[in-house]
Amino acid sequence: MHPWLTSIVLAYLLGSIPFGYLLMLVFRQEDVRATGSGNIGATNVARTGGTGLGIATLLLDLGKAAAAVLIARHFFSYDVAAAAAIAAIIGHCFPIWLGFRGGKGVASALGVFLALCPYAALSVLGVFILVFVLTRYVSLASIVASLTFPFFAFYFVPNRSPVVIACFLFVPALIIVKHHQNIRRLLSGTESRFTKKAAA
Repeated sequence: MHPWLTSIVLAYLLGSIPFGYLLMLVFRQEDVRATGSGNIGATNVARTGGTGLGIATLLLDLGKAAAAVLIARHFFSYDVAAAAAIAAIIGHCFPIWLGFRGGKGVASALGVFLALCPYAALSVLGVFILVFVLTRYVSLASIVASLTFPFFAFYFVPNRSPVVIACFLFVPALIIVKHHQNIRRLLSGTESRFTKKAAA
């Protein structure tokens, strides 16, 4: 098979593994889509299933996406890896196994960018942590981090190929779009803060 097609298909399938859904189903016998915000990501899993399951979801979502990129980068090229990064995030946000209703892509995006451009990823992680510590809003931290990512990425990565540019712009944009309901709640003052009690 063509390297681009092979990498994109594999990355989408890896990205579409719904770890949050599976962990809640196995350990809590609950459908995470029917609890809390209905999202399958780490934040909702932590709120509804406990901190341990939330951390496990975060690490597994990060790991699956990073693996998709690292495989493509090892066997092919940086450009193919960038395409795999896009496919992995699309897989996470729109998994075929759950009727294309997935997560918001934050942990998976961190995974692909740690594999593609670690300095930019760590810089954005710092932005996320700072905003979260100051506000206790996971959604706001995710949105601000996504907005700042392209600036860090284009500073640290000299590659300016079309697929790399598309990756560095599309993934943050998709994350922001997936947070459209959170943005509405933030503007209306009804967004929930993430607290120790909520994750207990």
